[in-house]
Amino acid sequence: MQLSLIDEIPEFSKSFFLDVFAEAVLDANNAKMKLITINGQHVPERLKVSCPNKLIGAFPEGTIYKLDTKLIRKDGKRPYFIAVNRKNVRRAMEFFEYNLKVQNGFDYIPPTRK
Repeated sequence: MQLSLIDEIPEFSKSFFLDVFAEAVLDANNAKMKLITINGQHVPERLKVSCPNKLIGAFPEGTIYKLDTKLIRKDGKRPYFIAVNRKNVRRAMEFFEYNLKVQNGFDYIPPTRK
């Protein structure tokens, strides 16, 4: 279940969001990973999440992360998130099989349980 401290989207009446899922994508301009929110949550899709590269750069593009965020709104700019509690930024267990496929190539088939 998606937990958040918001009333409704797109109003953004609160500032903190819990358990936000974001995908690592490679920024072609500076060859570093960045996080972008994924579809199917109570937050807008494709919203940037600011997070130190050392926390997300160890895994390949396409890895899904689960983190807590704070909404930043600056006048005249698109809102974005900042990862809070950065010691807890981790790959999302809910996307475990997907993350295995990303890390091992999409032709990888995880072993089945007997």
